[in-house]
Amino acid sequence: MSEFLVGLLGERLVNSEKAEVDVQSLGAKLSMVGLFFGCSLNAPCKQFNGSLCEFYSRFKKTSEHKDKLEIVFISSDQDQKHWQDFLQEMPWPALPFKDRHKKMKLWNKYKVTSIPSLVFVDAGTGKVVCRNGLLVVRDDPKGLEFPWGPKPFAEVVAGPLLRNNRQTTDSSSLEGHYVGVYFSAHWCPPCRSLTRVLVESYRAVKESGQKFEIVFVSADRSEESFKQYFSEMPWLAVPYSDEARRSRLNRLYGIQGIPTLILLDAEGHMITRQGRVEVLNDPECHLFPWHPRPVLELSESNAVQLHEGPCLVLFVDAEEEGELEPAKELIQPIAEKLMVKYKAKEEETPLLFFVAGEDDMSDSLRDYTNLPEAAPLLTILDMSARAKYVRDVEEITPAVVDQFVSDFLAEKLKPEPI
Repeated sequence: MSEFLVGLLGERLVNSEKAEVDVQSLGAKLSMVGLFFGCSLNAPCKQFNGSLCEFYSRFKKTSEHKDKLEIVFISSDQDQKHWQDFLQEMPWPALPFKDRHKKMKLWNKYKVTSIPSLVFVDAGTGKVVCRNGLLVVRDDPKGLEFPWGPKPFAEVVAGPLLRNNRQTTDSSSLEGHYVGVYFSAHWCPPCRSLTRVLVESYRAVKESGQKFEIVFVSADRSEESFKQYFSEMPWLAVPYSDEARRSRLNRLYGIQGIPTLILLDAEGHMITRQGRVEVLNDPECHLFPWHPRPVLELSESNAVQLHEGPCLVLFVDAEEEGELEPAKELIQPIAEKLMVKYKAKEEETPLLFFVAGEDDMSDSLRDYTNLPEAAPLLTILDMSARAKYVRDVEEITPAVVDQFVSDFLAEKLKPEPI
């Protein structure tokens, strides 16, 4: 386990006294690490740090599992003095300030999109145990539910669900259905826009004879607002008054922002976290239930995924519909192989694959990342690290793509700044 942690975090951490902490000395009993992603200049991070300090102190003093948990701070600070001052407030160690490469790897590996973020991972494997540790600290202040592992959807959602005619149905009615778990709120304009499209998608899927239901998990700020918003929805909802159940569902799926639509199969296993993108890209619902596709055609609606981790983008000279197919066929076997490999390890694929033609979206992306106008052009873009990798060759073959991907994953490529 200590060897794995060294690979994940490096050999040395640093504490508030500027002393080095040997990662291998964190303890043989350690079974979980909480990765705290934050920044000293971010007010919510400062506020959460106070709550986390209280949680950590109480856990270390009173829990029978006190030796099984450690927190590590992963900072996005740009100023070392600010970082050092913030670290003074923390009783746990941090990744060294200068180890920016390791920090970016962790941000990408755990797909952190906002701060503060607390991700609990297995100390022996690095697999995510709980993605939304902020809710753990809020909902389980004494740490009684340690180790906060995921529970089956049916268990977490169990209880009465509402219809907008004020009737209720039991969550057991979801058995045997595809389920969309919809995290949304009336105060959020993108949520309201998605809801209008989702209502039509929901009806289309139901009319096609598929067993499909949606459960609305509200992030509204009042019950009145919830009722007003829910009146527009033809599906089910967790009662607004059941804050504990709403929080457990947020925790189960590590919700970091709204709107988010999670798609589950009939057994309650996740199909995709990208329901929002799928609904907008497939308004006719021809691809329902939207199993992940190895290669996506870059569009305005799925461009948001470029910010969720490193993405391979193959730019080609294609303007008409269908002209992107040869490019997709070229890289699809490599993308499929990677998906299968990481699915077997129960990990998320470390690289998304896109093809991009000649359109405004592609032009904007080239301009933003300062890419040459060449086509075909093979790139890997890492927006969070503001880094790009470019393979500009006359002919792009499967072997060229495969080697490019292998070299990237092995960290053999030299990044250029975006």
